[in-house]
Amino acid sequence: MRFRTRAIHVGNERDPATGAIVPPIHLAATFVQQQAGEWGEFDYSRSGNPTRKNLERTLASLEDGCGALAFSSGMAATHCVTMMLQPGDHILAGSDIYGGTYRILHKIVQRTGVRVSLAPSHDLTRFEAAIQPNTRLLWIESPGNPLLTITDIAACAAIARRHRIPLAVDSTFATPVLTRPLQLGADIVMHSATKYLGGHSDVLGGALIVRDPQRYDQLYFIQNATGATLSAFDSFLVSRGLKTLELRVLEQSRSAARLAEFLSGDRRVRRVLYPGLKDHPNHAIAATQMQGAFGAMLTFEIEGDFERTRSVVQSTRLFQLAVSLGAVESLIEQPASMSHASYDPADRAAHGIGDTLIRLSVGLEHFEDLRDDLDQALNV
Repeated sequence: MRFRTRAIHVGNERDPATGAIVPPIHLAATFVQQQAGEWGEFDYSRSGNPTRKNLERTLASLEDGCGALAFSSGMAATHCVTMMLQPGDHILAGSDIYGGTYRILHKIVQRTGVRVSLAPSHDLTRFEAAIQPNTRLLWIESPGNPLLTITDIAACAAIARRHRIPLAVDSTFATPVLTRPLQLGADIVMHSATKYLGGHSDVLGGALIVRDPQRYDQLYFIQNATGATLSAFDSFLVSRGLKTLELRVLEQSRSAARLAEFLSGDRRVRRVLYPGLKDHPNHAIAATQMQGAFGAMLTFEIEGDFERTRSVVQSTRLFQLAVSLGAVESLIEQPASMSHASYDPADRAAHGIGDTLIRLSVGLEHFEDLRDDLDQALNV
């Protein structure tokens, strides 16, 4: 079955007891066993839940993985991966990463004795050179957040194999509609399900999908032991969102591409960062790695300073001033004061997250309405 068909049917089989076309939501916290010490498929919802299992089956199918795990948030999923490591180990992460990932790596994971450093994963030579003898995890995003850098995942996976280090990819911006990192050689894919997978700003969730059964077992043990699982109702919401994922992402990407062209020709804009533009430094890689579109996220820098940028993001009417992304409504934010405020200021400057940077999550509104909204806001 093709992608769109699997998103609708895998993990969403008709309920045999009633014939309901939508599987029921199983809210039970615990499940009756037939005999003491002999466990059925489900025993306690932290360890496994039928509704969550349905979602995980869908996600594994869409990412071509051997299995998936659904978490209470994207950060819970990210934290689970880092808990595979031991004190003294080292994580090498890309420099263009979500502010929450930066925060958990530097402010939480390093407390456990795991060292962390950043290097530009889109520059493969510099990234490989930053690998240390004790590096036990490579963590990248493609497209990166917020600078929309594109990492050659297949080439990065080859580096990981040479050094015998697992490669994890935060593919939240791309979604499995546009990029499937496991097919390109990655070992783990992470999604903030809050974003495109749910798609309606009404659910908080995360997911890991893996291609190796042994690694799946390792991550499942950590998830079950620590308990940051996705609730049954939230699992239902993400499953519902997946059914329209491809349609939403492709339409949102079309509008984002048109907005990128509009902003590129505007004298009030210093530069536009969108992988679909031919002047994007990683456009050629994006054209081969992202299937059918270049995503619905774009960032741009305006002429002005920190305060003028704040005024612009506070002056839109359709673009809502909010963190998060990937939903049907369009969002706008200033990374320096919002999504990436958790960066140390020196690191933020070093990695190119300037005061005049604006990040857009393009929704499903009409393109002309979104264009006109940005136009009037840039006049403040």
